Amino acid sequence: MPASQLADVKGRTVSYLRLSVTDHCNLRCIYCDRQMRHRLTHFDVLRYEEMLDLIGMAEEMGIRKVRLTGGEPFARRDFMEFVERAAARFPELTLRITTNGTLLAPNAARLATAGVDRVNISLDTLNPATFARVTGQDLYAEVRRGIEACINAGLGVKINAVALRGVNDHELAGFLDLARRLPLDVRFIEYMPMGGADWKPEQVWSAQDILAEAKALAELTPLARDDADAGPAQMYAIGGGAGRFGLITPLSNHFCGTCNRLRITSGGELRTCLFSDRTYRLRPALRHKKLGLPAVARIVRLALKHKPVGAELLAARRAGQGVSATAMSAIGG
Repeated sequence: MPASQLADVKGRTVSYLRLSVTDHCNLRCIYCDRQMRHRLTHFDVLRYEEMLDLIGMAEEMGIRKVRLTGGEPFARRDFMEFVERAAARFPELTLRITTNGTLLAPNAARLATAGVDRVNISLDTLNPATFARVTGQDLYAEVRRGIEACINAGLGVKINAVALRGVNDHELAGFLDLARRLPLDVRFIEYMPMGGADWKPEQVWSAQDILAEAKALAELTPLARDDADAGPAQMYAIGGGAGRFGLITPLSNHFCGTCNRLRITSGGELRTCLFSDRTYRLRPALRHKKLGLPAVARIVRLALKHKPVGAELLAARRAGQGVSATAMSAIGG
C-alpha cells in the first residue's frame, strides 16, 4: 500500500470521494428534501478554487475517483466550467457526475468533451404524473432528453431508482424494458433510513422482492462483482438487452466491509459514513491563513480512524426510525 493511501483502523482503504458542489436543488423529492430547510449562505459554500484544492489533496492521499454531486450540481452557476477545470487539472482521476437529469441535456456533449465518461441520473419513475408527485416538479420530459443526450454523446449512463412501495413498485417491467432497449444500467436502491422522521419503513421495497419479480420478467444473468464500475451494485445481464439491471442493498445486504468512500459536503464538512451524522469541519482550516491544506489532510486522516460501520448504526436504531437525521440533499448522496 502506498504511504499516502488512506486506510481506516479496520483496514478499509479509501479511493473514492463524493464531493457536493451545492445543497440547492430544483426538485423536492419525497425521500430527500421535501421540507424547505435552510440553505447554506454564499459564504458558507466552498468556492470552486477551494474544491479544486481539496481534489488535489485527495489525489495525493490516494483517491482515484471523484464524483461531483449536489443537491443538483447543474443548479450551481458555472458548474460546467468547474468540471472542465477539474478534468484538465487532474487527468489521472476518474471524474463522474450524479444529477437529477433535469438540466443535463444542454451539457451532455460538453461533459464528454471534458473527459467525463459516466453520469448517474436519479429517476424513480417512468410515469410523468408520478414524477411530478415524487419530485414536486413536472420535468420528466427534461430528464428523458438528458438521458438521450448523454447516450448520443457517448457517455455511460446509470439510472438510479429508489425502490419505494406504493410509488414505483408497479414499474419494474418498464425499467427492465428501458434497459433492454438502451445501453444503460438501471439500478434499484433500497430505500435508506435517512432524514429522521421523514423515513417511512412501510415504503421499503426489498431487493429480494425486486429480484424475484425481475426474474419473472426477464432472463437475468448475475455478473461478477469484480467490476470497479459496479460499485456496491450486484449487476445482471439482461437476455437480449442492450443494458444491464442492478440492485444496491444497503439494508438487506450491506457492503460496509468494503466501503471505500468519503464524502465532503458543499459546506466543507467531511462525512466518513452516510449513516452517521458525525461530521468534521474542514472549511475553517482550509480558509485559515496559517493552516490550509496540510491541516485539512490531518483532519481527514484522523477522522478516518473513527470511520464507523454503517450496518452497526442501522442495527442500533430504534424500530421504524431513521438512522441519520440529515437530509440527503445536504449530504450529497
